[in-house]
Formats: sequence, structure tokens, C-alpha cells
Amino acid sequence: MIDLEGRAPIIGTIRDCALHYGLYKPHARDNARVLLTKPIHREGRATRTWLLDPSEIAELADRLARETN
Repeated sequence: MIDLEGRAPIIGTIRDCALHYGLYKPHARDNARVLLTKPIHREGRATRTWLLDPSEIAELADRLARETN
């Protein structure tokens, strides 16, 4: 996971990234991105992408919170 402010990236699983995303302050959440090892298809886009946007990371973090509680 990377942020756009130049901090060191987090190298880990999607789960690790979702956990760390939950710890970020709101400003950092807006600037967070997950760089994937394989491109994925996104609905409404013609090509596959390598990045997850903050809204998608938030969905993963919410899902993780629901599954662990």
C-alpha cells in the first residue's frame, strides 16, 4: 500500500493493507492506494487496473471489520 505523501510503502497482503488503512487519519485515507501484483477487471472500465482506490480499500476494511467481529 502506498500513500501519495511519500511515506514508505507497506508491503503485505490485501488483509494487511486493509488493517493499516483503518489506522490512517482521514487525510491519509484519501491519499492511500494499493498497488496489486496482478491487474484486475473493474466494472465500467475497458481495461484492467493495477491500483485499488481509497473507496475500494475502505470497502475491504469494512468487510474485514465485519468478519472479525
